[in-house]
Amino acid sequence: MKLATIAPRGALTPSERRDGRLLVMAPDDRTGAPVPEWPTLLGALDNWATAEPHLREVAARLARDGTGAVDLASERLMAPLPRTWAWLDGSAFLHHVLLVRRARNAEPPEDLWTVPLMYQGVSDTLLGPRDDLPLLDEGHGMDFEAEIGVIVNDVPAGVSSGEALSHVKLLVLMNDVSLRNLIPRELAAGFGFFQSKPASSFGPFAVTPDEAGDAWRDGRLHLEMRTTYNGALFGYPHAGAMHFSFGDLIAHAARTRALSAGTILGSGTVSSDDPAVGSSCLVERRMIEQIETGEMTTPFMKPGDTVAIEMLRDGRSLFGKIDQRVVIATAAARAAGR
Repeated sequence: MKLATIAPRGALTPSERRDGRLLVMAPDDRTGAPVPEWPTLLGALDNWATAEPHLREVAARLARDGTGAVDLASERLMAPLPRTWAWLDGSAFLHHVLLVRRARNAEPPEDLWTVPLMYQGVSDTLLGPRDDLPLLDEGHGMDFEAEIGVIVNDVPAGVSSGEALSHVKLLVLMNDVSLRNLIPRELAAGFGFFQSKPASSFGPFAVTPDEAGDAWRDGRLHLEMRTTYNGALFGYPHAGAMHFSFGDLIAHAARTRALSAGTILGSGTVSSDDPAVGSSCLVERRMIEQIETGEMTTPFMKPGDTVAIEMLRDGRSLFGKIDQRVVIATAAARAAGR
């Protein structure tokens, strides 16, 4: 089952504008149907045991005859979950961790291989798949980071990594935007990421794990992450190379606290130690340039740059495509937090 959220039209309350309108997708990925009983994905996740069977009935009806379908061509797709209670990003691809630490002359933690890294990012404003990436200052060093994530239902504190996977209800595709030149000072201060991590972007569809078939196993999604930057293929590392599984990441996040339904957990930047497959972010390429030539030559993102991210399964885009352009942030965008 695939789910999407569109920006509703007409006179709206602030919450309707922010949360959008949930659609169940048809098999063609171009049409979908609203479900009046579950107008938002966050509301459905709060009541997943009741909502999921109903949503699957709508999906089955769409597959049979397309009853109630809405053509998405004229709609603005939002993030599948436009805002939520928590967005927790891990860093489960340790090749990426080692490269970016080296880029800022920082030693990795001694327990890197046994304890996941994680931070809590922006969750009250999540960008849609075609929303512009607003850049306040080119000197901030904007970078894209292609990754995957999971959305959970209520997770009890102290859950084991094995039990944690039963709480994974949806999979998502993400562009976790970083402002690289702000990171060193924030980490040196000892309080972690804040200004250096603006709103992340999401692929158009959130999918149930069964939609991925046998590509979803052992708490990992075994597909290539394909990133195109300014029209050229930038990288296609395999997401199955996660050192920590999503079960491990959920258990780490819930070690001392329960997680609310709708919490999103990210894999961190998909990365490979095979240079032939490229990268999922600019900072990795810059570090490789430094190692090979002694100089970083690839610049960070600037206005007009474009990035597209997707994952294919059997030739079809599993989550749809993230396709974004960097723009100078306008006063209106700053006021809206976008």
